Amino acid sequence: MSLKSRKVSGRGEAVSGNYAFGPQEDDIIIKHRLLTRTTTTRGEPPLKKLQKKFTSFVLEVEKDADNLAECEKLSRAFLQELSTFEIPLLKSRAVVNANIREKENFNELEEDIKRQILQAQADIEDLKKQLEESKIERKHKEECEAIRKLIAMQPPRSETQKLITELEREIASLEAENVASTRMLELRKKQFALLLHVVDELQNTIEGDQKALLEEMRMVADESKNGLEDSALTGGSGSAETMDID
Repeated sequence: MSLKSRKVSGRGEAVSGNYAFGPQEDDIIIKHRLLTRTTTTRGEPPLKKLQKKFTSFVLEVEKDADNLAECEKLSRAFLQELSTFEIPLLKSRAVVNANIREKENFNELEEDIKRQILQAQADIEDLKKQLEESKIERKHKEECEAIRKLIAMQPPRSETQKLITELEREIASLEAENVASTRMLELRKKQFALLLHVVDELQNTIEGDQKALLEEMRMVADESKNGLEDSALTGGSGSAETMDID
């Protein structure tokens, strides 16, 4: 079989050769040569030799002359050539059967490899899932460890409970103080309101007293004025009478 391509040294690049026939035509020619066994390089091709032996035997048989011995001779020569031609065919058949078995073995091996590849892919997916689960589990463990360290840093529960009790007492004391302060504030508000009311009443009383005092003072002033006027009038009448007498 002819090579379809060759490699250039130092590069590994495939260079296609220039041939008179294409790949399909080459396959047909090679198949024909194998079937007719015309690929021998020494002497005449076996199929042509067999054809000549058969043709000679048939021509000799068709003659009318008494040539039985010659026919037997040509028959044995034809059978011998046929056996010679058949042996490579049997070898070729054996090779073909071996190739078929080898191909079947390769097909089985290919199927086995495909199954192994699929199994490997499934195993890879399972391992990926296990890896993700392991990552999540590790993350949870790290978080639990961090929480455990934080808990370990905290004081004991008895001290915490004691501190809570003290805080509750302080809260209760502050609430009691708050209630007392609220009550005191309410009392102070009431007292202040009462004080404001008393101051208001006192202011009103003072204003009333001031008005009464002013009224009394005005009345006293009026009475004093009236008394002075009466005295003046009385004094005038006496002077007139005295002048008359004179």
